[in-house]
Amino acid sequence: MFSLPILTLLVVWPAVAALVLWLVPPLHEHARAYGLVASLVEVALLVVALTQFEIGAAATVQLTEQVPWIPAIGASWALGVNGLGLAMVALAVLLVPVVVIARHPGEGGPDWGWVTLVLLLEALVVAVFAARDVFLFYILFEAMLFPVYFLVGRYGGPDRRRAALKFLLYSLAGGLIMLVGVVALHGYGPGGDEAYLIDSLAGTLTASLGAEQLLFVSFFIAFAIKAPMVPVHTWLPDTAQQADSGTSTLLVGVLDKVGTFGMIMLCLPLFPRASAWAAPVVIVLAVVSILWGGLVALAQRDFMRLTAMTSVSHFGFIVLGIFVGSATAMTGAMIYMVAHGLSTAAMFLTLGFLEKRGRSQWIPVYRGMQRVTPTLAGLFLVAALASAALPGLSGFVPEYLVLLGTFQANTAAAAFAVLGVILAALYVLLPYQRMFTGPKEEGIAGAVDLHGREKAAMAPLVVAMLALGFFPGPVLDALSPVADQSAPLVQSAASADTASAGEGGTR
Repeated sequence: MFSLPILTLLVVWPAVAALVLWLVPPLHEHARAYGLVASLVEVALLVVALTQFEIGAAATVQLTEQVPWIPAIGASWALGVNGLGLAMVALAVLLVPVVVIARHPGEGGPDWGWVTLVLLLEALVVAVFAARDVFLFYILFEAMLFPVYFLVGRYGGPDRRRAALKFLLYSLAGGLIMLVGVVALHGYGPGGDEAYLIDSLAGTLTASLGAEQLLFVSFFIAFAIKAPMVPVHTWLPDTAQQADSGTSTLLVGVLDKVGTFGMIMLCLPLFPRASAWAAPVVIVLAVVSILWGGLVALAQRDFMRLTAMTSVSHFGFIVLGIFVGSATAMTGAMIYMVAHGLSTAAMFLTLGFLEKRGRSQWIPVYRGMQRVTPTLAGLFLVAALASAALPGLSGFVPEYLVLLGTFQANTAAAAFAVLGVILAALYVLLPYQRMFTGPKEEGIAGAVDLHGREKAAMAPLVVAMLALGFFPGPVLDALSPVADQSAPLVQSAASADTASAGEGGTR
């Protein structure tokens, strides 16, 4: 029977839509409507992919496609998703129409250029989450930087060019380090026509432990920059401060998940011994990210920089769940990737709406805004409480699972990580108090509350945050099998190294 290449269609459709918009000037006047229709067609293709995916076999890579690409080095156009890959694809596809609806006409420049770049970015992000060939993954990992660079550098704030360049330099530096690992990986794999396939490489590398450690480091540094983790996170607050709210939503809500996705889907299966070797250091860095991100967020008076630093803290929780060696924590980390994408999107968009009314990102400017824009204030509070893991909202289940699994595996790390929960309550409630409560400031007294288009953009995010908070079962069903398969890789590798060291000592 003919098999519909649904993943390729999910990649090709937004890329073709972007190309048509770029080449057909009459469409430029209707760019936002065109972008919304194109992104909704992508949602329809996602629904087809969801119907073809078997949740009962979520740990298995499904919807697979493979076509030779560069036979001389064994690279191929190989796509496929397990439960985690499908969840990340769904997150990317669902957020694009939201940011298109939320965009203010002419914000920072012509709409057609912005929509073209967003559709191109969507194509690349879907492809990177579905890539099953390491070489293909690397090419896509690098290619998706350029739409973001132009989105920030063309449509951002007054210091946008510096922020865009800083983002690009950090990301390219990490990518070049990873390229060394990609090239070296070829020599330790099975070779042939499937030299770079993840499924062929996993468990078959002939590298010594020292070589495997170097390969792990080359990949992990690139993913840590993308994640972002302390100390390679400093590009994020600058970029978030200068980018428009829609770009920040896609950057932090979706693109940064490529870092943690790569840790799970590449680092753990390809380099299990090196992952176990590095886990203690990575856990310390994760805890530092949780605490440092929270403390720096508390000190911010620019609300976009504040939101960016809260994400550094949240990514610390995700990385902790990945490397602590607990299936419970790993499940929490994967759900956290989805939940954070929803809550941070809601926070960036509501703050973008607020900035349009007050022409500033400075928190003290907006004192008393609740009296002027009660709907906006209420939606920001919902997003902030979801970010702070309030029970009943999207952040609670993943954060609980990460902490529960960490307590079972590493009590000391869990004890420090719990402090991040306290910091989260402070860094979301104090800004709310400073922006929305108290007497009205004269400068924003004439602002208007959210209108219909802005409410329409926020509605699916609020529904999704509530659904994931009260009914996490479907997402758990899709991600738990992947976690059960991934978490033991670190545990078994560590046990094997310990047993080998014990035998060596006995001899």
